[in-house]
Amino acid sequence: MRLVDAQVHIWGADTPARPWPTGGAATAHRAGPATARETLAVLDAAGVHRAVLVPPSWEGDRNDLAWAAAARHPDRLAVMGRIPLTGPANAGPLARWRDRPGSLGVRLTLHRDPWRARFRAGDLDWFWTAANAAALPVMVYAPGMSAALGEVARRFPDLRLIVDHLAVPVDAKTPEAFAHLTDLIALARHPRVAVKATAVPCHSRLPFPFHDLHEPLERVFDAFGPRRMLWGSDWTRLPCPYRENVELFTDALSFLSPADLRWIMGEAVLDWLDWPADPSGP
Repeated sequence: MRLVDAQVHIWGADTPARPWPTGGAATAHRAGPATARETLAVLDAAGVHRAVLVPPSWEGDRNDLAWAAAARHPDRLAVMGRIPLTGPANAGPLARWRDRPGSLGVRLTLHRDPWRARFRAGDLDWFWTAANAAALPVMVYAPGMSAALGEVARRFPDLRLIVDHLAVPVDAKTPEAFAHLTDLIALARHPRVAVKATAVPCHSRLPFPFHDLHEPLERVFDAFGPRRMLWGSDWTRLPCPYRENVELFTDALSFLSPADLRWIMGEAVLDWLDWPADPSGP
């Protein structure tokens, strides 16, 4: 079984030569940078073959480190990059976004204002239009806004939308973490919407095997199925060893068959992001 982590961050230090936006340090997962070398060592120790690099919000709209890492390790890493959302003038690069090797699509973080409010107000319509025209997959973290994402899916039925972290708020714990699950599951009616089951141990109140996560994960699985449920870690904020985040799915969730696991643990994200099984091939 090929294991592909649907979300990891790497980032550099906040320096005068490469400054973070104001307030970025308050949201970083830890004080020091996370490098591609460190990340690959974590993946290797757990038998994970590939990972999707998601540049973190605390660095601003930077893709440089992620793109460089993917260029060095095309067989292991690819990127869902960031784009400034300040206005339609930023739409231009989307048409040729995938021309860069390893650049698969775009990831939006809409869980904080002003972007949360601007999304609700329709100010990001230019982005959805441009991403749809470019046939780009979009990962989006928008807790509490599943209905608004459903409207995007309705308006752009061909757009591949991937809902990050099962739309769970950052600091929420069970059972409150999954109070929104009915709204999330309603998105399953849109065939081009998938969900990322990433960082889920962060929301458990229990040690491994995180029994309080099993029932909500089964509900998500029943709604979206194995080909629209993407496993991943967000490993730099995991409260547990990385391997436990793997084994939660591979060993602890009795409702998943070997065929289901093959999709959830890797094949689904390769399929949704059009990441070739052989990145050197067509």
